Amino acid sequence: MKEIKSPQKNWMYYGIIAAVVIMLLNIFLFPNLMRPQVQEVSYSAFLEMLEKGEVGQVSQDDVQITFSDRSIEPKYYKTGLMDDPDLIDRLTQAGVEFTRSIVEPASPLISFLISWLIPIGFFLLIGRLLSRQMGKAGGMNAMQLGKSNVKIYIESQTGITFKDVAGQEEAKEALWEVVDFLHNPAKYTEVGAVMPKGVLLVGPPGTGKTLLAKAVAGEADVPFFSISGSEFVEMFVGMGAAKVRDLFKQAYEKAPCIVFIDEIDTIGKRRDSPAGFSGNDEREQTLNQLLSEMDGFDGRKGVMILAATNRPEILDPALTRPGRFDRRIPVELPDLSGRVAILKVHAKKVKMDSRVDLTRIARAAAGASGADLANMINEAALRAVRSGRKVVTQEDLEESIEVVIAGYQKKDRVLSDKEKKIVAYHEVGHAIVAALVGGSAPVHKITIIPRTSGALGYTMQVDEEERFLRTREEIENKIATFAGGRAAESLVFDTITTGAANDIEQATKLARAMITRFGMAEEFGMVALERETDQYLGGNMVGNCSSETQGRIDQLTVSIVNKQYNRAYQLLSDNQRELHSIAQVLYEKETITGEEFMSLLSAQPRLAEGVETGQEE
Repeated sequence: MKEIKSPQKNWMYYGIIAAVVIMLLNIFLFPNLMRPQVQEVSYSAFLEMLEKGEVGQVSQDDVQITFSDRSIEPKYYKTGLMDDPDLIDRLTQAGVEFTRSIVEPASPLISFLISWLIPIGFFLLIGRLLSRQMGKAGGMNAMQLGKSNVKIYIESQTGITFKDVAGQEEAKEALWEVVDFLHNPAKYTEVGAVMPKGVLLVGPPGTGKTLLAKAVAGEADVPFFSISGSEFVEMFVGMGAAKVRDLFKQAYEKAPCIVFIDEIDTIGKRRDSPAGFSGNDEREQTLNQLLSEMDGFDGRKGVMILAATNRPEILDPALTRPGRFDRRIPVELPDLSGRVAILKVHAKKVKMDSRVDLTRIARAAAGASGADLANMINEAALRAVRSGRKVVTQEDLEESIEVVIAGYQKKDRVLSDKEKKIVAYHEVGHAIVAALVGGSAPVHKITIIPRTSGALGYTMQVDEEERFLRTREEIENKIATFAGGRAAESLVFDTITTGAANDIEQATKLARAMITRFGMAEEFGMVALERETDQYLGGNMVGNCSSETQGRIDQLTVSIVNKQYNRAYQLLSDNQRELHSIAQVLYEKETITGEEFMSLLSAQPRLAEGVETGQEE
């Protein structure tokens, strides 16, 4: 879609420069233009012209003598004043006319116009332009406060369509009905069906909600109005509501069209006013006006309202009820096939090696949004350029995943030999426990190269297939894997470090979720003891139980984590030879692949015993 923009000029700088130029012209140039040119001559030349009868008029002041000749268009001369007592007689005999000033001044009207009216008018114009510019910058221009400042897009040959949106097939299918209605409204009105007045797109950041809205407008070939919810917020009461009215007025004039309000939670937040306080503030007036406008327009006219948010739980119920935002379309994180499709869309924009396996990259990027995947492709292209290559390789893409997840390699951070050994044993501890407990994702890579995110090393596991359900045993295995790093440190060095901080956080979070959300604690059974808020923004847990129950939850959480830690410790203790040999290889090479790790981890009988022991715990 091509945005229609009016050209913007910075009048402030131009105005100041022009004002200075006008002042200089008024001081130096205009006074000279308003009087005739005067040529300076010597006194002897003046006397010679006087003797020849060429002098017509003469004027004298305390400094100089000014005179003109007798031609049809007189020329003006000036000369210095000399001590000449006979000058008056000579002038009288020659018939020269004496006058107070022979250089005629310009017309008083012209003089007044140039000296006063033009400069004053110019400065008034500059002042008006400057005040308008300042008003736009600060949002305080009284003539513009009621304008919606909406961005208008029109269909173009390079417009966005559903072909440019990958990984959201369900959302596209739900939105296609909107496109079909804008193309063939008679088909629906004949049956008596009315399209939803509003469609609400909800999902995590970066999943393509705005892109989907533009694609709908591109497919429908209609004008597309785009505005952010924050643009309705003004410091003057009533201005937000005026912007809403102006927005819908423009939409009616351009119908059929699509109006897209991004981050609608800015103005659509639930109206929860405390008792005794008035909730009639600017934001609520804006919301009330939006509700009124959505009630007042006819959906059959072809005006479709699309909105996007990643906080649907805080929207006012009056906004999401049927008759306003009738349809709610989730735009979730893409699954494996969706990630592959998104990678293919963005891969078309860069030169790829023919041996690149995008499916493998998609598996490693589990949980990534469409924006994350686009960033990974771009990071891979940048790495190829830095390496002096003209195509993107598989290695570039795999490194880009690590850049997005853990940051760039921290080349200036040099670990001491002791710290490097501790990190090596820590990461190998994770990997061995993950391989022994069974049911966990295979190890993809182990590295002890520090990253800009603060990680001194990490172990990457990649599932071979997409998984949506986890059993209790699988979650316990995951907790044991998190505990493997700390267990390896304690087993080999008989001490513990701060390197397991993130592992502890993740293990505790999983153990607590088993009790409070997943109903996996026999003591509480199928009881929800916490609820999640802001599910699309990382999620925050809010407890809904008594303090006594909360204390018991803490005890069970500690018990689960300690049990899995002891399990990981025992597995590593039973396989110390493998732990030492693999850690030594990792210490020397700094990075090993999953295939190298599995070849080093020889399959001995006690490995099977370790797996069996872990499953019995």
